[in-house]
Amino acid sequence: MTDKLLSYFYKAFGWQYVFSSRNVALAPRSGIKRCHHVDTSVINKAIKSSVYQCGIVKRVSAHKFQYSLATHLLQTGMDRRTIQALLGYADLQTTMIYTHVLRRGGQGVKSPFDSL
Repeated sequence: MTDKLLSYFYKAFGWQYVFSSRNVALAPRSGIKRCHHVDTSVINKAIKSSVYQCGIVKRVSAHKFQYSLATHLLQTGMDRRTIQALLGYADLQTTMIYTHVLRRGGQGVKSPFDSL
């Protein structure tokens, strides 16, 4: 990467994190202003609060959203390597956790019309 491009990336805030913190902090070594990421506990608290306000009694977390996404992508036939890349897993074995849905025979994959 060129020095000019690198200097832009260090100054730009939008690319740093999808869920960036509202607070800007100075990096201790370089003195560059940065937005740090929001801790997962903050995201989970927001999810739990929203679920509670909607009157849903099931336990919900960010991890369950990730698990549901991977499961549904497998059910629709997306290949495991693509799912691995989308979820940011380094090892394909981590993605294999979600393949349990494929071992259910004809019941593992449902038509979208089943939920109507």
